[in-house]
Amino acid sequence: MVTNLDKLGTEVSDSIWIVGGTRSGKTARLVEQFCIWSQTVKPVPPKVSDGWRSGRRRAGQTAPAILVLAANGDNRLELADRIAVATQGKYTFHSTTPFGFFEQEVLLFWPLLVQSLDLRAQFPLRLQPETELELAARLWRRELDEGILQQTGVSPNRMVRRTLDLLQLAAVSGTPREEIPSLLEQGFAGDGGSNNLWTSMGELLERWRQWCLTRGLLTYGIVCELYWRYLLQDGTYQQHLASRYQAVIADDVDDYPAISGHLFDRMLDQGAAGAFSYNPDGGVRLGLGADTEYLARLESRCQSVENLDAQAGLGPEIGDLAVSLAVNSDGFYPLGLSLPGKVRSLQTTSRAQLLRETAEIIVDAVKSKAVEPQEIAVIAPGMDAIARYSLTEILARDGIAAASLNDQRPLSTTPEIRALLTLLALVYPGLGRLVDRDAVAEMLVVLGSQKHRELAEQEDSHPTFNQKSQIQNAKSIDQVRAGLIADHCFCPDLDRPQLLAITAFPRWDRLGHRAAAAYEQIVEWIEQQRSQQQERLLPSPIALLDRAIQKFLMNDRYLPFDRLAALRELMETASHYWEINGRMQRVEPTNGGDSETIARFIQLLRQGTVTANPFPVRSEGRETQAVTLANIFQYRSSRRAHKWHFWLDAGSPLWLSGGAATLFGAPLFLRSQQGRPWQTEEETGADQQRLRRILLDLLSRCSLLYLCHSELAVNGQEQTGPLLPLIHSSVSCQQSA
Repeated sequence: MVTNLDKLGTEVSDSIWIVGGTRSGKTARLVEQFCIWSQTVKPVPPKVSDGWRSGRRRAGQTAPAILVLAANGDNRLELADRIAVATQGKYTFHSTTPFGFFEQEVLLFWPLLVQSLDLRAQFPLRLQPETELELAARLWRRELDEGILQQTGVSPNRMVRRTLDLLQLAAVSGTPREEIPSLLEQGFAGDGGSNNLWTSMGELLERWRQWCLTRGLLTYGIVCELYWRYLLQDGTYQQHLASRYQAVIADDVDDYPAISGHLFDRMLDQGAAGAFSYNPDGGVRLGLGADTEYLARLESRCQSVENLDAQAGLGPEIGDLAVSLAVNSDGFYPLGLSLPGKVRSLQTTSRAQLLRETAEIIVDAVKSKAVEPQEIAVIAPGMDAIARYSLTEILARDGIAAASLNDQRPLSTTPEIRALLTLLALVYPGLGRLVDRDAVAEMLVVLGSQKHRELAEQEDSHPTFNQKSQIQNAKSIDQVRAGLIADHCFCPDLDRPQLLAITAFPRWDRLGHRAAAAYEQIVEWIEQQRSQQQERLLPSPIALLDRAIQKFLMNDRYLPFDRLAALRELMETASHYWEINGRMQRVEPTNGGDSETIARFIQLLRQGTVTANPFPVRSEGRETQAVTLANIFQYRSSRRAHKWHFWLDAGSPLWLSGGAATLFGAPLFLRSQQGRPWQTEEETGADQQRLRRILLDLLSRCSLLYLCHSELAVNGQEQTGPLLPLIHSSVSCQQSA
């Protein structure tokens, strides 16, 4: 097939549809196809009209002619690395995710949208989810207070999030936002809310969208709507798209939103070639915006279809049997069933005992050299804080590290973050109500650390895991001393809370020299920052946070990777928050100063808001030698594989949901579902299909499996999940063996 750029002498092969199960070699085949196309596709010289793309290149450089897409940021990094290695870095390409591409294109061609939609000419800023939630709640405050936006048993914040998610679901599915109320009315058929509520949601979303566009603010939903509904239909943009990309490579399209299909259709219609990989048992993000079935129709657009039959892990041995037991057995399992010895069972009465025995099995296996820590994954439908803490602590006693995969916890759960928020409230005026004795004591413990350098030097730049833990736990101000200091030296005040001199504590000499010196250093630093703030020498709260991190936290070269990630996340969140606040002040100036904004920021984080993850980074070196802890959704999204799997809480009913909550109303926006009510039978069928995909996917990612089951859950209730027949069958096999 000759592309529309044949005038440049460029020719690429026909489009290819690559279908196969988990770990069947689909990504490797895409990399191979990229190498083939890189020999024939001629890079395109950039034009001035290409905006920032040409501005970032030196004279004589060319723009990438192949677009490479992956389902999420981590997968994108891995795919880009594999392509770079395969081509020895000799060929440029544009690597991104579907939403990353939509956002880049909307920003790049914003002048077209300004002209076609008659928008204010200002550079747009994208809202992070936590900021979006806060601003929408403020905009809809009257409707929330009057009960207009309300559902039984749903909190106000959750109601705001549900409403915003509807705009996102409509956008990624290619559904006009005006149809949201009618879709909800048809889909729920009177259940889950009244017609007045659906109408109100639609009206509020219209108001929110207009409010954002007037101020140049973009959300996930607004970006996607602007792209598929306006930009992709614009003739000028279509010409630019055709001239820039001659081929597209898309991995795991079963996890892409429906509007990705619109983009691919447009590119194929204009002569570009495509290579798409599809996993029938994938669909990790189904219910969160992906439309697996709709993307499958791309097969008909491809001239070549390749079926990869390679199978991996335990999938070929017990995949079908596990699905039969869990999905089709109705709670019963046949007698005399034979499961391979690679499937083992661990059963206890209580969950606490289960966590302890699971960790002990891992310790014994690592000590006996049967498996390395990095070859082990503990997977649960919901990896709660108790499980993470228990497993991490027990493993750490034997020098085994544990790493949480994409841990989606609120920033406020990290002690360093809470300490920094307390610092903000002590430096800036008018924030006394946000500081109490306990917060001050914790801040003193976190900031008053004393490193034992002689311990670090024992192993030079390569301390052991136990030595790292000792370094981290060596504190000049421990919990007891911090409590005494806070009781006697913290002076509450609504405007200017104070930390008094150490001598305000009559028995300060009992604290010890190190603790007293560390406390005085903290007090002196806070006073310096206060003085600079009053003299307007402190540029912003972000500068204060950066100074505090450099002074008290970053001078410890052994700060754990997860803590470093949390600090990066805090700084990115704070920078975004003040950037948006600056835009709001320019559009709608208020009399409130920094203190009012800081108070909102502190309250936003303290209420448990989960902030957006920082730009993906990967730990290097010895930190990678760790047992992986993850929930089902996180693990499947990462596309990782481990030699040993421990399925924690195997008897939990949460295996039906896969550990990821489906967005409210998500099934109604699937292209195959629109216009029809969502029936109970369909919900049951969807749950069973999700469980089938989970089992086949996870079994293909391991070669030995432990089913870890406790009769009682954390709340004391008996566990009666769908995997019980599989658990009982594995127990029977162990007993017979």
